Amino acid sequence: DAFASGGSAGFDHKDMGITSKGGWESVKCHFRALGHDCQSEDFTCVGIGDMSGDVFGNGMLRSRHTRLLAAFDHRHVFIDPNPDAASSFVERERMFALPRSSWDDYDKSKISKGGGVFARSLKAVKITPEMRAVLGIADGVESLSPVELISAILKAPVDLLWNGGIGTYVKAASESNADVGDRANNALRINGGDLRCGVVGEGGNLGFTQKGRIEAAQKGVLLNTDFIDNSAGVDTSDHEVNIKILLNDAVQRGEMDVEARNKLLHSMTDEVEKLVLWDNYRQNAALSLMERMSVSRIGSKAHFIRTLEARGQLDRQIESLPSDAELAERRTHHQGLTRPELAVLLSYSKIVLYQQLLDSDVPEDPFLSHELMRYFPEPLHKKYAEHMQRHRLKREIIATAVTNSIVNRMGATFVLRTQEDTGQTAAAVVKAYNAARQILHARELWSGIDALDGKVGADAQIDALMKVWSLLRHMSRWLLNRSGSTLGITDLVERYQPGMDKLRKALPDALGSTGRAAWGVDLEKWQGMGFPAELAHKLATIPALEVGMDVVETSLESGRPVEHVARVFFDLGEALDIEWLRGQIDKLAVESRWHAQARGALRDELAVQQRAMVSQILASEQGRQSADGAVAAWLERDDPQLQFTRGMLDEIRGVDVDYPIASVALRRLA
Repeated sequence: DAFASGGSAGFDHKDMGITSKGGWESVKCHFRALGHDCQSEDFTCVGIGDMSGDVFGNGMLRSRHTRLLAAFDHRHVFIDPNPDAASSFVERERMFALPRSSWDDYDKSKISKGGGVFARSLKAVKITPEMRAVLGIADGVESLSPVELISAILKAPVDLLWNGGIGTYVKAASESNADVGDRANNALRINGGDLRCGVVGEGGNLGFTQKGRIEAAQKGVLLNTDFIDNSAGVDTSDHEVNIKILLNDAVQRGEMDVEARNKLLHSMTDEVEKLVLWDNYRQNAALSLMERMSVSRIGSKAHFIRTLEARGQLDRQIESLPSDAELAERRTHHQGLTRPELAVLLSYSKIVLYQQLLDSDVPEDPFLSHELMRYFPEPLHKKYAEHMQRHRLKREIIATAVTNSIVNRMGATFVLRTQEDTGQTAAAVVKAYNAARQILHARELWSGIDALDGKVGADAQIDALMKVWSLLRHMSRWLLNRSGSTLGITDLVERYQPGMDKLRKALPDALGSTGRAAWGVDLEKWQGMGFPAELAHKLATIPALEVGMDVVETSLESGRPVEHVARVFFDLGEALDIEWLRGQIDKLAVESRWHAQARGALRDELAVQQRAMVSQILASEQGRQSADGAVAAWLERDDPQLQFTRGMLDEIRGVDVDYPIASVALRRLA
């Protein structure tokens, strides 16, 4: 009981229902993607397990709108072809409360016409018209063996398949039953391509082979993996052990006795549950974000797989990840990686980054002590802040929290890609990212977007998350290119956040006429999708903040107000079509990581040239207090080279910009 989870002084996972609640975060996420709220709208479900089990029993009590049509365990097959969501929920609740129960305990009078509970020892089960209709069994089938009936249940055309049982029930067509290694279920197992459900929730372990998941996902079934869906139990145990270590410090110092410790631990059950379910929610959001970019950024995923494989950190055959040839074929057919494959990359990126952070000085950065506090339940924050600093696993907790935070928000390949683009260490990338997130107040933006679950379309939320992702990626690179890894996170935040705040307040007024018009179109778009006015305003401002760090740095170097520098930046951008050129560079095709690096270098070079020209304009202003006309006066001066450059930029607008043309244009700007 001292340090282990569970025991007499631990969290009761079944009582909490934590594993099923974690899995249900995945289910809700998948349903949102389908435009369905499973907490307020009825849906059909089939399941593996029975009501006495923790994961199945709790899972079938997660929504009052679950219409459970069929389920099975090792003893019985349960079928209720047309259940009433409300009354069947009450009956499942009654069974869950029994000391031990089986499907045979279900009140048969509450089962709809054509259903029943059938022992798996029967030779055959009579198939009723109602069973045929809901399970999608062919006309003319009068009876099936229990094993055949279970196969039909697994293939049923329902909204959700919930696995809360033991055993492997779904494989890929390319796998034999011998490959699976679960002989008990050989006769009833189906292929991923045979699934007709919309969503899968994997409360149980190993219910699908990984290849089976991939096959199902390629057919359009929404699913993750077991280690994503059922992680909440392990996560709860981790929190429990770390809280016990924290409070034992207080016990040893005579500040509390063991009884008080146990009482405090139990009083925080709901708080711990919130922290754990937040992790489940975030991992699902991370997979949705990665899935959105899966086709366009398949090259970066392929490079990540190859890099980890070359380091001996990943075996793609064991993890059922595609070969280089398969990846090339998917690229040709505009297919990305599936959610189950992305889940593997997500977890490997966390394993690798965690170790890199542990081997660095990142856990010592004072700014990240916030992350240590965020890991623990809120009631411990004030009273035990000093104990947290003495926690024997302090470095490990910070490394874990920081890893989760960056990978869940930026995806599996962000750190590796940014390292290669900037030549910096993983530790430096993490510091720059944490500074960028703080400078932008990104957590406020994210909580605003997350709060709109079920109020705006899931696709619209991902659109918004993509905007924040893109800007954070740009800001992180900017910080790495400018300051490298020399400054601490707090120093970077103190240097750039005040100026960035001023710039955000100055928008859209500081934009030129074209920029203001584009901002207005964006604002209308976000509001049209259902985003509240304030959040829509912030999202519409993001494209202009691409040059935000340059504006702030130039303001610091020149001593001119941020608002003034911003006007010069945006006026110059419009006068020389710099925003158009930036857009053309962003559209350049990326076929390999070298293309990606070249495009990044062009973006960086354009920013350098714009900043240099703005500095020249500011130096030539001769005491001018207003930015009005400053750019026009600078452009109208008698400078043949400048006039030649303007003519060339006008000419470029009429052609398709490629890498060489963009490169020449930037050289002329210099």
